[in-house]
Amino acid sequence: MLDLDPTLPAELGPLQWLIGTWEGTGVLSFPVGDRTVEHEFAQRVSFAHHGHPYLAYEAYAWQLDDQLTPLAAESGFWRLARPSADSDAGPGMLPPEGEPAYPDASAVESLRRPDGAFDLQALISHPTGVAELYLGTIAGPRIDLATDAVLRGAGAKEHTASTRMLGLVDQHLLWAWDLAALGQGLESHASARLTRVVPGEANEQ
Repeated sequence: MLDLDPTLPAELGPLQWLIGTWEGTGVLSFPVGDRTVEHEFAQRVSFAHHGHPYLAYEAYAWQLDDQLTPLAAESGFWRLARPSADSDAGPGMLPPEGEPAYPDASAVESLRRPDGAFDLQALISHPTGVAELYLGTIAGPRIDLATDAVLRGAGAKEHTASTRMLGLVDQHLLWAWDLAALGQGLESHASARLTRVVPGEANEQ
């Protein structure tokens, strides 16, 4: 059974270890044409809860050079992947109807897979005109995700697929990102080790 913070929506039980702000450093290494681009970077990541059964996600990374050159920004939403219900808001601004479909830890347990994991969905957008829809699993303090779809605007560089792995190891958030882009198949792209610098608050606004 989930060990749920009673101040959180029950569906955030499997995700609650992510809540807070994390900072740390990592390494970027990716082939571009006939060369490999390599940089050390710093990153700040936040997972915030706003009273709904999803986490709001933001991440910023900058190169560790003299100019602290910006490298990437991301934002999005992470939630358990499960069938839609009348109690879900939307589409658009339509309000939810009725009682929550998964009001407590016992109800959320019904979503657990035979292997012990929960199905997970993450939508991540980039200011470069790319949006990624990830599907995957969360099993305790480990997350595995792969893109189900990548949407690119007309001016966006080629980016066809991604996988991401996140894990909580000795109270540090470790992540690795593989990327298929710029004519390359799925290749190791970046990884980092982050420390929680702001604890998560269940009623964070």
